[in-house]
Amino acid sequence: MKLALFTVTYGGLWYKGRALSLREQILKAKEYGFEGLSIECKRPVAFPLDLSKKERKEIKEFADQHGIKLVACESMSNFASEVMEHREANLALMHDILELAADLEVDKVKVFAAWGGVINDIGEVAEYVPYTIPHEPRNLEEVRKWNRAREGIKEVCKWAQDYGITIVLQNHPPVLRPGYEDALQMVREVNMDNFKLCLDVPLFGPKQSDEYIHEAVEACKDLIVMSHYGAWEFEEKDGKIIQNHDVIEVLTHGVPINYRAFIRELKRINFDGWLIQELCAPVTKNHRHMGIEEVDRKTRLAIRFMKQLIESV
Repeated sequence: MKLALFTVTYGGLWYKGRALSLREQILKAKEYGFEGLSIECKRPVAFPLDLSKKERKEIKEFADQHGIKLVACESMSNFASEVMEHREANLALMHDILELAADLEVDKVKVFAAWGGVINDIGEVAEYVPYTIPHEPRNLEEVRKWNRAREGIKEVCKWAQDYGITIVLQNHPPVLRPGYEDALQMVREVNMDNFKLCLDVPLFGPKQSDEYIHEAVEACKDLIVMSHYGAWEFEEKDGKIIQNHDVIEVLTHGVPINYRAFIRELKRINFDGWLIQELCAPVTKNHRHMGIEEVDRKTRLAIRFMKQLIESV
């Protein structure tokens, strides 16, 4: 297992302060002991239309010089809109992201089946557009969204074949429900060799038992190529790194995220892919938005936690 930093962490959206460029984030990843960098393909850091062919070549060379692997290009895709023009705009962006990945010699592009979006121009820091997570039984509109998502993903997978790129589905709502089952079903329905999974245990919601995590990893073992964990999930108390109760209350209804079982299961299947660390929510303390120094602190805590866990399991 290898650890990578996700550029959303220092994208200038979730804290008071400027975004760090890709070069600065490559240096940040090296400083904190990551082996790789995963790139979120959005402004202000790495929107494909903002990076020329020359800049892409220079970024790849800079990463190589500093021993940092460019792991994936991660999209904020939404294939499920009922509006044709929205779907077409999304597909056009995905085509540009594939070209960016190819220029950076990155062989994985992450997708969402659907996504609410981010608002970044009305407040001190960004915020997410609310979305609804579907529940059983699925109604007709949810089935339509699922089918639109499946067909959009399949189209992008076909383009990706020409670049030798693997499309990686994150088990992220909406459309996909918490857990692994919907993500696995989507992979089965798309039914293409270059379509794999990014399986994130925080997105299992309250399903954090050892038994469920064993079931999830076993069912998906031939498909998992990467996974995320959140730097916002950790705090330090009496010299020990602990999970932040306020965060897990929101994510998992108060059930601690069972990273120990997840890492144990990944080791059992000889997983040798990437664990990608992210901070993708407003950074607050005492109900105030914080600056980049707090992001640095949380980033250091989280990588310490994960390295210790991988070593000890």
